[in-house]
Amino acid sequence: MAAAAGAGAINSGLRSLLLNTTLRPFTSSFLRKLPLPTYLFLPNTPSHHNFSHRPFCSISPLTTSQEDNFSNPNSKSRPNVLHILEERGLLESVTSDSLRSVCSDPNLGPLKVYCGFDPTAESLHLGNLLGIIVLSWFLRCGHNAVGLIGGATGRIGDPSGKSLERPELDLVTLEKNISGIAGIVKKILVYSPGVCENAGEVQILNNYDWWKDVNFLDFLRNVGRYARVGTMMSKESVKKRLENAEQGMSYAEFTYQLLQGYDFVHLYEKEGVIVQIGGSDQWGNITAGTDLIRRLIGKSSENGAVVGNVPVVFGLTFPLLLKSDGTKFGKSEDGAIWLSASLLSPYKFYQYFFTVPDDDVVRFLKILTFLSIEEIAELERDMGKLGYVPNTAQRRLAEEVTRFVHGQEGLEEALKATEALKPGNADTKLDWKTIEGIAADVPSCSMNHEQVLNIPILDLYVSSGLLESKSAARRMLKQGGLYLNNAKVDSESKKIEADDIVDDKVILLSAGKKNKMVVRIS
Repeated sequence: MAAAAGAGAINSGLRSLLLNTTLRPFTSSFLRKLPLPTYLFLPNTPSHHNFSHRPFCSISPLTTSQEDNFSNPNSKSRPNVLHILEERGLLESVTSDSLRSVCSDPNLGPLKVYCGFDPTAESLHLGNLLGIIVLSWFLRCGHNAVGLIGGATGRIGDPSGKSLERPELDLVTLEKNISGIAGIVKKILVYSPGVCENAGEVQILNNYDWWKDVNFLDFLRNVGRYARVGTMMSKESVKKRLENAEQGMSYAEFTYQLLQGYDFVHLYEKEGVIVQIGGSDQWGNITAGTDLIRRLIGKSSENGAVVGNVPVVFGLTFPLLLKSDGTKFGKSEDGAIWLSASLLSPYKFYQYFFTVPDDDVVRFLKILTFLSIEEIAELERDMGKLGYVPNTAQRRLAEEVTRFVHGQEGLEEALKATEALKPGNADTKLDWKTIEGIAADVPSCSMNHEQVLNIPILDLYVSSGLLESKSAARRMLKQGGLYLNNAKVDSESKKIEADDIVDDKVILLSAGKKNKMVVRIS
């Protein structure tokens, strides 16, 4: 009975928040000009974006009006997003189990959920993709999502999971990073293909928009007085850093959790956000936000969703992306697996997932794709059957993740390059654009037209640097491992002809399955 009463109070409080379209500001005295340089969030566009979002999904029809949802006792429940996340291995911790019932209550409107992304680089990487995937699951279940770009917090740097303080970024770099990350989040969440009419909406915000007006003294008076130093010191990110006497932690880093905490306060009051999500290493920062909201706003029942004197807000974390051996998934020999096509081509992105070990592929299909659990189970069963074609499950993983991040066009580019660059696959016609698409991912060189035309094929393998000597090239030829534009080289007497130069611009040399060289012709 007590649990039911508590759930009823929470739902009543949430109903008040979700139906209230005008939330009272925090305090007018809190907003003061801070003498920091200003810049645009995105070139020639405002920093506050509202987007309609229609990703892939299949959920029960919902009324479009929040009031109709609340007043219609026969309205169907939306899918329980927490159950979905838990089933797929995407749920680590939640601040209150009542979120499980709240997120699918037919008498409540959609929740508003946010995830933050600090602009520490010009692109997000594979580790950040989990936050976007969890946001997308909320969207697919009919809720609304906010992608928060840390234009302000990025100036400080989150100490979570870091043994050293992050290097300070200059404003030009920061602007470039903000623009790049906002573009990625918008492309993936807003422009995902699909026609789900029940999906939620997306906002992309920049926390510098409210932090640039905050006066330090007012921040200490209105926020700092509610922060308990003992609680802040107990956060895992702080304790680990303080264990290292030489490095320690700067005051700026120590206060990062308050900055992120106040982001939640602002989004709760101004945007109606009641759920913050993040990786498991963000638990301390997330709970700092929920605690700050309760201390700052819980004193008054005029500020939205209040149960007694306690605002109803939630924090949720997902596990970090690890391989079966416990190491981080998302790094290659060349560094991070970037989500930006300008830093990592769709072809190489696709290839990274195509080479996932069998021990990891089923788990990653659950975590990183939106395939049904039944379809994933069928792929897993097929892996144990006689006649299973190796890497079939990996191919499906690579296709789904590449499509989600780079769109259908990026997937087609990756597939075309993959097929065209298989040595011996002479049936697939190579063109200049396909070869240039992988040029950043394989060695390349430039040679004059006169240097190449009529040169013996073995000499070209040596002069291009692909093989060390003609004797090495000759041995590879005898083993059947030399390819010119994917066609096997059968004769040592072969010379380069004009037709061998693809579109009169490039030649693709292969020595074995993996060693390639792009020769650009000038």
